[in-house]
Amino acid sequence: MGLLRRGTGSKGSFKILYATDIHGSEVTWRKFLNSAKFYKVDALVCGGDLMGKILVPVVRGAGGVRTARFQGRTERFAGGEELARFTKVLQTLGHYWYECDEDEYLTLRDDEPAIDALFTDLAKVRLRAWAELAEDRLAGTHVQAFLQGGNDDTDDVLSVLSEPGHDRVVAAEGRMVQVGDNHTMVSLGYSTPTPWNTPREASDEQLEKMIRELVADVDDPSRCIFNFHVPPLDSTLDTCLQLDESVWPPTPIVRGGQPVEFGAGSAAVRDALEEYQPLIGLHGHIHESRGSVRYGHTAALNPGSEYGEGVLRGAIVTVKDDQVAGTQFTSG
Repeated sequence: MGLLRRGTGSKGSFKILYATDIHGSEVTWRKFLNSAKFYKVDALVCGGDLMGKILVPVVRGAGGVRTARFQGRTERFAGGEELARFTKVLQTLGHYWYECDEDEYLTLRDDEPAIDALFTDLAKVRLRAWAELAEDRLAGTHVQAFLQGGNDDTDDVLSVLSEPGHDRVVAAEGRMVQVGDNHTMVSLGYSTPTPWNTPREASDEQLEKMIRELVADVDDPSRCIFNFHVPPLDSTLDTCLQLDESVWPPTPIVRGGQPVEFGAGSAAVRDALEEYQPLIGLHGHIHESRGSVRYGHTAALNPGSEYGEGVLRGAIVTVKDDQVAGTQFTSG
């Protein structure tokens, strides 16, 4: 599946915009799609965590007044424009919302399987709408959006990306795809275990096996992009607060009055970058660890994420003649 069909320039030349950890934010997703035209790139690549994390019930009460518990406060508002303003805030933050009456809310509140099913349904609706928007925004261009999940996504919701009718949207995870005429990409969305017990976690031993199975299809790793959601271990791309998992919710560990930081990445990913020396490593997962490092000839980067602010943090990767000619972090 080729991306570049312009018929100009070197066959080994192209430019991508990479972003990750969008977490359901409508504003951030639209910026991701718009960045194709703005930055004049040949492909969009998303590194995972497409789904939101929170479902906010909006309960209809007497007189049409809506009530919602949001960020530790009880919000009350009418329907129409007031409801639209509230739900717009939720969509920017990446939250899902569901309007119901009081009886339905009380029934739903105590039914965990029903809540999980509703969450999945709402996540599918949003991701399906995102895919349709991508098809519309990228129609008539050579640009495709290569998408994969992350550790916070579920396979059930991600199945939306493989539904028929997609031309511009490519479900990239778990396989090798062609990027341009001479380059490939392999994508893996799992992470090492987290304190939050997210849907798609694996041990380093399991990740190593997954990576080797992916790379087995790659003829020339030096021309392959490794799009791995979890960053390499102790790389500065994975630095975050260390949490005390003996309490719930987990809280930062403090020593000498200072929070303790550590590397939450994967040794298997680090070893793969060192061994295979791919064209570039694209990573995410740790939102606050924006940066880049090198493993021999391979640059690895994490653009970070500020999805909750409606900010798209990205990285432009320019490839010329089978070499990474430059990387540029973006924010907007």
